[in-house]
Amino acid sequence: MFYGELDKASLVSEQAKLTAQYQAYQAQHLKLDMSRGKPGTDQLELSMEMLNMPLSVSDFVCEGGIDARNYGFLEGIPEARRLMGDILGMPAEQIIVGGTSSLNLMYDFIAKGMTHGFSGELPWSKQGKIRFLCPCPGYDRHFMVTETFGIELVPVPMLSNGPDMDRAEELVKDPSVKGMWCVPKYSNPDGITYSDETVRRIAALRPAAKDFRIMWDNAYAVHDLHEEGDSLLNLYDECVKQGSEDMVAAFCSTSKITFPGGGISAMGLSKANFEYMKNLMGFQTICYDKINQLRHARFFKNMDGIRAHMKKHAALIRPKFDVVCDMLDKELVSRGIGRYHRPNGGYFVSFFTPEGCAERTVQLCREAGVVMTPAGASYPYGKDPSDSNIRIAPTFPSLEELETAMQLFCLCVRLAALENLLKAA
Repeated sequence: MFYGELDKASLVSEQAKLTAQYQAYQAQHLKLDMSRGKPGTDQLELSMEMLNMPLSVSDFVCEGGIDARNYGFLEGIPEARRLMGDILGMPAEQIIVGGTSSLNLMYDFIAKGMTHGFSGELPWSKQGKIRFLCPCPGYDRHFMVTETFGIELVPVPMLSNGPDMDRAEELVKDPSVKGMWCVPKYSNPDGITYSDETVRRIAALRPAAKDFRIMWDNAYAVHDLHEEGDSLLNLYDECVKQGSEDMVAAFCSTSKITFPGGGISAMGLSKANFEYMKNLMGFQTICYDKINQLRHARFFKNMDGIRAHMKKHAALIRPKFDVVCDMLDKELVSRGIGRYHRPNGGYFVSFFTPEGCAERTVQLCREAGVVMTPAGASYPYGKDPSDSNIRIAPTFPSLEELETAMQLFCLCVRLAALENLLKAA
């Protein structure tokens, strides 16, 4: 039954029935967490063999005779640069391999823009008002990085094929707009992959700011749920065709491939930007953990090894995504009280409640023992103008816990929707 078609008496009756069910959940004193996109323990177990790989003295010697135990080679060892370059679709010689977090590399890149500037322009901190385009719903930590530096966040709506490029093309005419955040494949949180047309339009941008940068966070480049995953056009190749390759700063990591607390990350840049960033980074560190880079390179060997490994991940988390999506369809979409995009990969499901119901839904979940990502977190400054978006992270709970959490989540959405309908009745 569609809730919007019920009369007031039916709404009141439905609310009373669901309130009793909700109170029964509260009596269970649940403690379930779906707030962040963390791999489950079974996923972490997939990479344990890497930690058990025997290493003698000679085993620490990398290509080119590099001793992974010693100083030097800030850009990373050749094997790791080649592996991460394959993930990003960029030449190995333009890759800097970092530590456990690609977010750290992104933060550092923005910091360099603030302190040193890009393309021969003044540092951003000396240019007055600085603005960044933020496709939303989007990744909250991206928004927080730029907000930390006092950069103004400008929302750009996410469409079914990526950011609203009509809006983006208009906004970059303003020279104060210095960049745009992008999660191009299985976007966080919607799970949308940018279309070929969108990628080409991004590459063809002609921003007024010479120092404009595209923060291309390809975090889910290899995170397909099915044998046939989404395909993403190579932005760097398209930018080379347009002569705009200096705009691109591409990032990835193995955080959700091996260990979030012990993986490696990478940044891919144009030839000119690679030399510029490498020089600046040389003042802050001698090198990253080359032993861990070597461990990863030898464990995977090449992209075929990565793909085979990711199929194991998919086998573990695909049933969890099915639980989430099937339950959303059955309990909410069928009642006309929500919508979502069913992703083919990534780590999240982005659900849109009826307008004005997201914050109340999250509150009800919390009061019954299920922690969700705060409502509005996927928007700049944590403010969702429609109060409707909630990010669901299915991977960390067990399948049994997830089923319980989703039953409660759907119940809370229904209760919040009923409250709003009764107010208007």
